[in-house]
Amino acid sequence: MLIRFERADDADAIHDLTWAAFEPMDFSDNSEARIIRNLRASGDLALSLVAEEGGEIVGHVAFSPVTIDGIKGGWFGLGPISVKPERQKQGIGRALILKGLELLQERDAVGCALIGNPAVYRGVGFESDGKLTYGDLDTRYVQRIVFKGSPPSGALKFSPAFDA
Repeated sequence: MLIRFERADDADAIHDLTWAAFEPMDFSDNSEARIIRNLRASGDLALSLVAEEGGEIVGHVAFSPVTIDGIKGGWFGLGPISVKPERQKQGIGRALILKGLELLQERDAVGCALIGNPAVYRGVGFESDGKLTYGDLDTRYVQRIVFKGSPPSGALKFSPAFDA
């Protein structure tokens, strides 16, 4: 499996993959593929990686800038992340996340945050101490990994591309 940066001609394959990955999920409103297109169009798609096997994209992860209490401070949000349905639970998502986190650290990021299942993301280093919030969502789903400095506290806000 090759993990590489997104190329311009990958956009449609990423869209289709994301749609297929999230369509059967009960928690999804099927906005994830649109969010990636919006991030790309707005210039907020800071890091976009694909997992490729045999010339086929089997996974994708997006990272975009986030604010905490309205402050831009070198923090990024992870997501959406997608893996072909028949290839899920085989380590592809984990490999994409770990490579993305490594690249963010190389770019001098302070940390990364996400909204997700703690049982899934704990294994790659994410955690919640209840100090990072996202609306009225239970704070255990609002997770972060700190690369440098102190753990943040305050309201997490993703790119406007998530709201469009």
